[in-house]
Amino acid sequence: MVSSRPIDFEALNQLQRLAGLALSPDGSQVVCSLSRPDPSPDGRGRLSQLWLLATAGPVAARALTQCGDKDSQPAWSPDGRQIAFLARREQQGRRDESRQLYLIAADGGEARRISEVAAGIEAFKWMPDGRHIIFMAWVWPELRGLAAQNLRQREFAARLESGLATSEAQYRHFDENLPVGRVLQLLRLNVASGRVRLLMEGSGLELPRAGSDADSFDISPDGRRIVFEHDPAAVQQAGQRHALAELDLAERRIRPLLDDPAWSFRAPRFAPQGGGLALLATPRQPTHTELARLALIAADAMDSAAVAWQLLPAEQAPDCEIEPSAPLRWAPDGRSLFFAAQRQGRCHLWRRPLAEAAAQRVWTGGWLQGFDIASQLAAGATEPMLALAADSLQHPVRLLAGPVAQVGVALQRIDAFNDELLAGMQLGRVQEVTITGALGEPVQMWLVFPPGFHARKKHPLLQVIHGGPYSASGDTFGYRWNPHLLASQGHVVAMVNYHGSSGFGQAFRHSIMGRMGELELQDIEAGSDWLLAQPWADRRRLYASGGSYGGFMVAWMNGHVPGGRYRAYICHAGVFDRVATWSADSYLQRHRDLGATYWADPAKVAAQNPLSFAAAMDTPTLITQGALDYRVPEHNALAYYNTLKARGVDARLLWFPDENHWILKPANSRQWYREVHAWLAHHGGPRTRRPV
Repeated sequence: MVSSRPIDFEALNQLQRLAGLALSPDGSQVVCSLSRPDPSPDGRGRLSQLWLLATAGPVAARALTQCGDKDSQPAWSPDGRQIAFLARREQQGRRDESRQLYLIAADGGEARRISEVAAGIEAFKWMPDGRHIIFMAWVWPELRGLAAQNLRQREFAARLESGLATSEAQYRHFDENLPVGRVLQLLRLNVASGRVRLLMEGSGLELPRAGSDADSFDISPDGRRIVFEHDPAAVQQAGQRHALAELDLAERRIRPLLDDPAWSFRAPRFAPQGGGLALLATPRQPTHTELARLALIAADAMDSAAVAWQLLPAEQAPDCEIEPSAPLRWAPDGRSLFFAAQRQGRCHLWRRPLAEAAAQRVWTGGWLQGFDIASQLAAGATEPMLALAADSLQHPVRLLAGPVAQVGVALQRIDAFNDELLAGMQLGRVQEVTITGALGEPVQMWLVFPPGFHARKKHPLLQVIHGGPYSASGDTFGYRWNPHLLASQGHVVAMVNYHGSSGFGQAFRHSIMGRMGELELQDIEAGSDWLLAQPWADRRRLYASGGSYGGFMVAWMNGHVPGGRYRAYICHAGVFDRVATWSADSYLQRHRDLGATYWADPAKVAAQNPLSFAAAMDTPTLITQGALDYRVPEHNALAYYNTLKARGVDARLLWFPDENHWILKPANSRQWYREVHAWLAHHGGPRTRRPV
């Protein structure tokens, strides 16, 4: 019998993390990327390799790649014989300076590098002929040919100066400066020869600078055309609408496909056998918080001078709208679309038959992290295979598979990657409750109890406030702010899906605009009231914590909640000064949430700014921050910490010079959890039960 104990950081870090699944064309096998801690003495990150699993039958999982450190984005060739992936490796005596394309036979062997693109490759898709790959890379738009691009990249990498000089409105994203003087475009690689052709030279167009991936473009089944997203504005910047353009590969001619000031279009996906194009369309009015909707371009409309498109009826769950998200996947017969969408703290898989008026929920989360549908039938099969990766609050990501006809009935788990390690862990009970929050509306709250919870004993309480705000605390495992690790010291962890959270409809999301902090605080306080009314609650030991927008809420609470209600706060990467945070990468979007700019309506911005209420802040606070955070720049943390110190409030700062919006390096993540546990213990919480 395997003894178990509450989860600790080392156990959490040792869990293998599954991502990037892809089904073989016939659905008989699935390839995925699996990461593990770097075992080397100076290892500061995670290594990833590709694994191959059978979707049915007794064939054991096997490692497909061995020597890479970041093998990712696997994709099967159309004939199912080879798998392409991105990696940085040492091969033929040369170490990759950037991510390159590699190819490996599906039945094993050595992977070989097939690209020589000095700037590196961002994402890719196979062409239907299996002889070419379309990929995304950053290029200098004034240059012609790959040789010139590679030479300029090497010269740029060898420069001595480090200054960033730019006139661009959009020049950084999360923790990276966007490549200076370059644009993101599509290129074509000949798999056999390695020859690369730049497909968008001289077009003046580029893919969106932030957030573009393999779902930002698609290739027609006949291989003749590519449809891609772009920002049609003269000045490129985040938060603007996207248009769709079409590239004719034979003529190398680009023409507008969909460009409508009232709509933003993304995630194009060609139907099989040339059956048209599916996409996501988001209205730009009346608000910037509108939900994306499914739309179609019929096959016979693709070549029209003015392309006609149609919206499908808005997707409705029993109590709210649901928002389809990328990627879109067609059923092989072209009669229905599959997509992921959140609903009330869970993320499900949905199927939208074109002949019907609404989507069907065909797999119920947990949280769907990825899925794929086979394009062909396996030998002897009557239905195509579906594979999906999903986790829940009770377990990390797992792989499931089964025929499409069985979705919603009996998908079978096909992996066992973490079973042995999980057998030695004791996780707490999870409960979902509904409270009455702001505006008298129902609000969801998740609870994670500590192992060994006893209802007749008193337990400390820890609110964990999610970021976003347009995200949710969901039925998902997570590695940052893992609720089981936070509960392992004895706390009951609570996570409120406050007004503004995703998955509860557009009105719920939009309700916080122009009054940020107001309704969210009412919801969080309602959650705390519910907790404190429980017989197992220790009323003297209530704490609140949060990161990003959750960090903003912690700072907001410190200025609005009377001292003494919360014994201590933990604020990670939280906005403290709305005005100075115009230094953030998202500066052109945040004023929409506030309903004002600081120069046009300073009073309205000040009313939503934690800094304005500093005179009332007297609750002890641990503040944590990464210096490379461009989403919530570090001056927020430093100003908040300095303010509390100047006011004589107990405060502690944990600052990382080498982390971004998230604390990712294992050693740093260990330190973060250790500081969090120690801070809570210092302010009356349980003493750390074991080393972190």
